Amino acid sequence: MVNRRRFLQSITAAAAAPALTFTSKPTRASSAALPADPNQVIDVPEGFSYTVVSRIGERMADGLVVPGAHDGMAAFEGDDGRIVLICNHELSAASKYAGPYTDSYSGLSEAMKARFYDRGKQQSPGLGGTTTTIYNPATGETERQFLSLGGTDINCAGGKTPWGSWLSCEESFASPGPAFSNHTTLVTREKRHGYVFEVPSSATELITAVPLKDMGRFEHEAAAVHEPTGIVYLTEDQWHSLFYRFIPHVPGQLQKGGRLQALAIVDQPAKPTHNWDRTDARVNESYATQWIDLDDVDGDKNDLRLRGAALGAATFARGEGLTVAGDQFAFTCTLGGPARLGQIFSYRPGPFEGTAQEQDSPGELTLIAEADKNSLFNNCDNLTMAPWGDLIVCEDTSDDSNHCALVGVRPDGSQYLLANNAYSDSELAGVCFSPDGRTMFVNIQYPGMTVAITGPWPG
Repeated sequence: MVNRRRFLQSITAAAAAPALTFTSKPTRASSAALPADPNQVIDVPEGFSYTVVSRIGERMADGLVVPGAHDGMAAFEGDDGRIVLICNHELSAASKYAGPYTDSYSGLSEAMKARFYDRGKQQSPGLGGTTTTIYNPATGETERQFLSLGGTDINCAGGKTPWGSWLSCEESFASPGPAFSNHTTLVTREKRHGYVFEVPSSATELITAVPLKDMGRFEHEAAAVHEPTGIVYLTEDQWHSLFYRFIPHVPGQLQKGGRLQALAIVDQPAKPTHNWDRTDARVNESYATQWIDLDDVDGDKNDLRLRGAALGAATFARGEGLTVAGDQFAFTCTLGGPARLGQIFSYRPGPFEGTAQEQDSPGELTLIAEADKNSLFNNCDNLTMAPWGDLIVCEDTSDDSNHCALVGVRPDGSQYLLANNAYSDSELAGVCFSPDGRTMFVNIQYPGMTVAITGPWPG
């Protein structure tokens, strides 16, 4: 992977923090690069350890069970040193074996069912949504878990807000009516899907699911908030996707609506960034941006990205993970680059972001990294900025000869293996740190669990 210096120029903390001393590998991650886990859950570096925080099928406080397909996640400060984890579950209505209800949905109270978004005419309620976990880092124990968002579909990634909530994003475009899911299971949908839902970290039970429709109906992936303005940036998991921003009418109150826009490159309308068959975007070259207003953002057709591109929006190769990184945002494109092994872009908001003056000093888009066959990681997905300034990247590789890993990327572009899922074919997801930076959480999506990794982190 290539040098990332432009991306981290403004992150002065990275230069001051001590560097991790894990061995940097010039080739793909392998199970031999880290000590083998005798319990065959996940390999971590020497001197580090993990605790399983959440596991599919465990009984929760509300009588439901922990659903599987753990995906995007965030950690919040709880009471008395506890950590509140809100975790997405990327489940379709056909995944009954991994859902939270098993055989218990029919026995739920009507008051509880009323909080679900889509009840599927009582036959196929949405199985996605979020769980909330109260974790005590002092004891390493999970003290309480419950379903906090229910009745949604394929909740993939999302984003943490500065005001203490989690934005859970549906990677779905299901419409009302009967349909076959996975070509075999007949499910019924009562409502349209493809929305963002907000889950407060203060919730103590299942919330009433309310879609934020002004944030668009499309196959959402991740979200991140620009704290100075309250603007929300959004990625989309499509081969030719857009990079969006949502300007709320009232910062911090997304339910009051706002404007959805798509990013475009100044003087290069409908610019592709894939670098598949030609060089569309050069590494470390910055592009001045502008934003295009989108209409009919809650439409019946799954064509928002197509209409945006027709208006001049730039397109990306499967936008996935998105994180706040200092004064910028980093986001991944899982299939970007000539080898289709992934790209990392940064977007730096301008000083007048979201105002009529922003074209006087526009935001900048920069391709900061592009993987090839010699890169440590394949197909970057979820990511976060570590407290010491490195990017921590989850893999979702389709290469059957390699396991999915967590890869750290330093400011100088060097990489290191941080954890390795050597015991299943599952992707890793939801990487995030506790508010005090002492614990890193990550999900092993299948069969479904969250682990907390502790050790001698920098600083």
